[in-house]
Parts: sequence; C-alpha cells; structure tokens
Amino acid sequence: MGSILKQLSSLLNLKYLWLDGNNLTETIPPWIGNFSLLSILYLGDNNFQGSIPNELGHITGLEKFLVHINDLSGIISSPIYNISSISTFFVGVNQLHGELPPNLDTMLPNLIKLHCCTNKFRGNIPISLSNASRLQVLELSENGFSGTFLEIPGSMLEILSRISLSHIAHHHNVSSLYKTSGELQVLSGGGISVSRTLRLLTYIQQSIANLSTQPNVLSLGGNFIHGNLHRGIGNLINLTALELEDNHLSGNVSHEIGKLEKLKELYLDVNQFSGSIPSSLGNMTSLLYMNIDSNRFEGSIPPSLGNCHYLLDLYLSSNNLTGTIPKMLMELSTLSISLDLSDNYLTSLMPFEVGNLVHLTELNVLRNNLLGEIPRTLDCCTSLECLYLQSNKFEGTIPQSLKNLKGLEKLDISSNDLSGPIPEFIGKLGALKYLNLSYNDFEAKLPKDGIFANASGVSVLGNHRLCSGIPQLHLPPCPPKKHHSSRGLHSPKVVIPIACVLGIIIALSCFCGACSMLEKSRDRLVTSHSYQDWKSSVSSLQLAESTNKFSVDNLIGFRSFGYVYKGIIPNDGTVVAVKVLNLQQQGASKSFINECKALRSIRHQNLLKIITACSSIDNQGRDFKSLVFEFMAKGSLDSTLYPRYKEESPSKRMSFMQRLNIAIDVASALDYLHHLYGSPCWDFGLARFLFETSNDSSFSQTLSSQLKGSIGYIPPEYDIGGQVSILGDVYSYGILLCEMFTGKRPINDMFKGGLTIYQFVALALPDHVMDVIDHSIILNLETDGGVNNDIVRE
Repeated sequence: MGSILKQLSSLLNLKYLWLDGNNLTETIPPWIGNFSLLSILYLGDNNFQGSIPNELGHITGLEKFLVHINDLSGIISSPIYNISSISTFFVGVNQLHGELPPNLDTMLPNLIKLHCCTNKFRGNIPISLSNASRLQVLELSENGFSGTFLEIPGSMLEILSRISLSHIAHHHNVSSLYKTSGELQVLSGGGISVSRTLRLLTYIQQSIANLSTQPNVLSLGGNFIHGNLHRGIGNLINLTALELEDNHLSGNVSHEIGKLEKLKELYLDVNQFSGSIPSSLGNMTSLLYMNIDSNRFEGSIPPSLGNCHYLLDLYLSSNNLTGTIPKMLMELSTLSISLDLSDNYLTSLMPFEVGNLVHLTELNVLRNNLLGEIPRTLDCCTSLECLYLQSNKFEGTIPQSLKNLKGLEKLDISSNDLSGPIPEFIGKLGALKYLNLSYNDFEAKLPKDGIFANASGVSVLGNHRLCSGIPQLHLPPCPPKKHHSSRGLHSPKVVIPIACVLGIIIALSCFCGACSMLEKSRDRLVTSHSYQDWKSSVSSLQLAESTNKFSVDNLIGFRSFGYVYKGIIPNDGTVVAVKVLNLQQQGASKSFINECKALRSIRHQNLLKIITACSSIDNQGRDFKSLVFEFMAKGSLDSTLYPRYKEESPSKRMSFMQRLNIAIDVASALDYLHHLYGSPCWDFGLARFLFETSNDSSFSQTLSSQLKGSIGYIPPEYDIGGQVSILGDVYSYGILLCEMFTGKRPINDMFKGGLTIYQFVALALPDHVMDVIDHSIILNLETDGGVNNDIVRE
C-alpha cells in the first residue's frame, strides 16, 4: 500500500481522495498537502499513526476532512483549523489531545458537522460554537472537556439535528443548554458528570417545556442528573423514545407523561422516583419497551398498563409496589421478552390469566408475597425459558401441567411452602439447565434423570423429607419398601384363615381385659362414684383422681380461662373432659357462675353437654372451680383439619361434604343460641351473655371491654371498642368457614401486612375458588368423581 501512496503523489490536480476502510499503516503522508485543488479527503477507518501533518493546512479549498477511526495522536495544528472552507470535520476515535480553539466558529465559519468524540481533548468547550449557525451535528462525547457549556439559541436549534455529549468530563458545569424552541431530533447526554453547584436538571426544568414538538428521541441516561422530572415533558408529544435511566432523578412522575402517546421506548430505571406509577402510562398504546425498575414507586400496579397492546418488555422490579397483579396485565399476549415484577411486596394469588402470556420468554416474580398454588395455566406459556417464582408463599404441589414447558431452561421455585413428591416430568424437560427446589417441604424419592443427574444444575437444600437422588446431592437413602416373598400370601386362601385367627385372638384378649377390669373395679374403694353419681356432685379430690392429679399427659387444651384435661370416672370407666378454671384470670369466678346458669338450661344436639360442676377447696386450701363435660372422642375440629403428622395422606382427610355438614351443624347451634334460647348469647365459649332483663348500659360496655376470643376470629370493630352483638358471632362463623374450606388458620404466617384470611378468600371470588380451596378437598373430589360445581360456587 505504501508504493500505491507514492504513485498518487504526482496527481497534483486531484480533487477527491477516498482511501477509507483499508488497512493503511504508518503515518499520513505530508505530501498530500500538495493537492491544492483537493475538496474531499477520506482517510478514516485505517491504522494511521503519528500526528496529523501541518502540511494539510495548505489545502485551502478542502470541504470534507475525515481522518476518524485511526490511531492518530498529538495535537491538531492551527493551519488545519484555518481551512475556512471545511464543512465536515471528522477526527473522532483517535488519541488526539489538546484544546479546541476558543474562536472555532470564525475559523471554520462553514462548519456543518463536527465529530471529535473518543479522544483526549481537554479544556473548555468553545462557547463560540453557539454562533456556528450552520452546525447540524456536534459529537463531543468521550473526552475530558470541562468548564461552562455553550448556550444554544433557538435559531441554531432549528437546524441542529444531533448533539452527543456523553461522558464529557467530571465536574462539568452546565448552563442553559436550551434557551428557546427548536427542532432537535436526538439529544444524547449519557454520561455527563455535573458539578455540585449547577446540575444538569436545571436546564431540563427551565427549557424542556419550550422544546419543539418535533424531537423524537430524548436520551439522557447514565448521568448524575438530580431533581424532579419536569411536567413539561408532556409537551414533547412526538417523542418515540425517552431515556432517563441511571441518574438521580426523584419525586413523582407527573401524569403529564401520559401525553406521549407516540412513545415506543420508556426507560426511567435506576433512579429515585417515588409515589405511584401514573395510570396515564396506559395512554401510551404504542409502547414497546418499558423499564422503571430500581426506583421507589409504591402503591399498586395500574391496571391501565393492560392498554399497552404492543408491549414486548416490561420491568417493574425493585420498587415498593403492593396489592395484587392486575388481570389486565396478564392478558397482554404481546409480552414476549420479559415480565419482571420481582423484589416488591405484591400479595394475593398469581392471576389465572397468566396463561395468556403465550409468547413470554421470562417471567420473574421472585421475592414478593404471592399466595396460593402455582397456576396450572402456566402450561399455556409454551415460550417460557426462565421462570422465577422463588421467595414467595406458594403452596401445594408442582402442577403436572408444567410438563408442557418444553423450552424451559431455568426454573426456580425455592423458598416457598410447596410440598408433595417431585414430579418425574421435570427430569424429562430436555432444555432445563438450572433447577432450584430448595427450602420447601418436598418429600419422597428424588428423580435421577435429566437435570437431576447434574449436581451443579440442581439444588434441593432444606427439603428434609427428600431421599435418594444422585450421591453428589447427599440425600439420605429412601426407606426400603416392604416386599412379600410370594404373591400367594395375598390370596384369599391365606388371608381369610389368618384374619379369622387374628380375630379370635383379639376377641379373647378383649374378653380377658374386660374380666380383669371388672375384677379391679370390685376392689375399688367404696367412695368411688359412677357416672350417675357424678351428675349429682363431685369433689376436687375425685377430679384429681380421674385426671391422674391433673397430669400433663392428660392435658388436651388450654386458654386464658384455664385448662382442659381428659378424665376417667373410676367406677365405670366413663371418659370425660374436665375444665379447670384459672381463678387468677380477672372475672373467672363470675364467668363460672354465668356459665353454670346458662349450661343448665341449654339443650341442643350440637352443643357440648355438661355433666356437672364443682366449686370447692382443693387439698392446698385454694378455691377450686371446674366444669365436667362429655368427652369428644374424635377430637377437635382443629386437630382434624390440621393433622399432627403431615405425611398423612390428604385423601384421608376431611372431605368436602364432611366439612359442609359440620358448617351446617355449627350454623344450627348458633341460630339456637341467638334466636331460640331464652336470652341472646354470643361468644359462647367464654359464656358472655346479654340478659334481656338487664337495662344497665354500663353492663354492656364493661362486657365489651372484657371480651376475649381467639386471635383471627374477633371482628375488627371489637378491637376499637365496638358494641358486642350477635353480629360478632356471624363474623367469627364466616372466618371459620374460610378456615374450613381453605385449610388455613387465620393466624397463618401468610396473613400479614394487612392481608387477612377474609381478603385472601374474597380476592379469589368468584372465578378462582379452586385456587384457594384446601388441596385435600380437591383430591377427594377427584377421587369421588367430583361434586356439583354449583355447590362449590355457592
């Protein structure tokens, strides 16, 4: 190439020289300055080194000077700047240094395009550029300029089409970049570092409202911009891109932003915006990309975002958003890149409508407070590659429907309340490269196929009931299954005789045991009493004897009123429940008297029957008061709803109809107490009664202030001194219904931050009942062939 250049040196009448885009090396030949008629010199995109020859200043008629994208160094000499005919001056992407002449506008009066980016220029940006009336392109990015920036008048803005100031310098003072209106098309300021005394936002607030309606891109990302976003932003109605990311902007985002109906790209991420997300964003029906993550937005997600029917990518993560996920948002089938709602405080269920996101590649809701089961409708999201559900409160099992997500590469459902076995289909998802199941309550054998064979790609920490798996996961072996040596052991010829023999043995054992008990009963002290005797009277000594001296082993319940023990009447073996009042509790003695009066006259098949009462002195000389009830051998509703052993099969728990019948029986008892019993009664468990004969208003107030009850069941108005009434029982009964059919206690850890079991159920009505219902009910319904859907909806 060097020889070719030497051959060109003799072409003294040359007007155009294009040598760009080659691999020319060494230095720019000084003899090019001999081409006095040259008007265009293109030497860009080569590997020239050294400095720009002073001799090039002899080309007095040069119009376009382009030496960009080389490895040139040194300073640009004044003879080059003195070529007044230059309109295009491209020296960007080199190693040039020095300062730009302060009177650059008079030295290059015909300048249209100035491109000096990515060099080592320093000093002030020439204020004289404000007078460069023909300037259309100004590229000064990636340098070390400092000082006070130029003020651009409106007349110049009318022709200025591009200005790039990104990464100008540190400690940069900026004054009024925009004075009046103009037709600026692109403003790129990504990276300006401004001084502490005069911030870049100053000119935005002063001038942005006066910008022409013609700009289509406003890009100021990656700066140190402080302050608020001026409401005048709504005047730029032709904007198609607003990029203000990675700054220090704060305050509320004005609803005026909704006027930018042509906007396709909105980036406000990594700032300090607060307040609510403007619902007017839903007016941006042309929006394709929206990112407002890493701010301080609060409140709920505006459902109006569902109006952005062309949205491809949405990031709302790392804010303080609360409430539910709007169904309209989940109906945006255009979302195809990412929906990121992570690191917020969203509650309630994942909307059933999530199945509409059929084109979505990534769904991220990690670190929220989402409840209920993982929606089965996720199987419709067949384009999903990444699914992040970790650190929520999802429960139930992994839906079998997820087997349809054939393209899934990353699945994280860790730190939830999921349970049951790990489905085999997960190991058959061929694209899966990362799987995190940690810190749930999964059980049984872990598969070994597919992703489960890669210890570095799967995590199952914190699932203490999982077993087997590959050795690298360090899970315990599964307990051996019981195998029979011969299938013949199950034949009727073997089973029937064995059953008969066992039956005879059991019968004989029972007979012998009965005889032994009868013999022992004859030897008992004559002072022992039978069930009939106890109905008339019983002493504290006899109660102590029946409960083995009120042994902890016989304790079956306790509350503020006292303790309930299981007792056995010595003479006939009748099992009873002995309620011993805690007389240290204020009002316990009076409560005992009232409860005795009430229980003596109450008669209803669904109310616990009292056998007797005891009011005496114990063996230590202390007051002793107790009530003796019939013993409920099948235990309490609480113990039936929440078995002590989780491994009990859900299919063996209470069915839908069993729960429904219990609910009806409780309602019948409440109706009796409220309307059919002589005096209206409520909060029956603590014997609080409103006697119609009492006209003392202070009595009701005292009663209200002393009312006790279980946390989660008490009506909210009681907490603020509301009047006690039978309506409180109705509320508590409603909470009981929610508990019975969801299988969740009102004091479950999931109910916090203002969320109650009532709200949990209400949010699911009427379309998502099956998402909150107790999983064991669903299993029973499936086993029994279902139940009338109208009943479920009711």
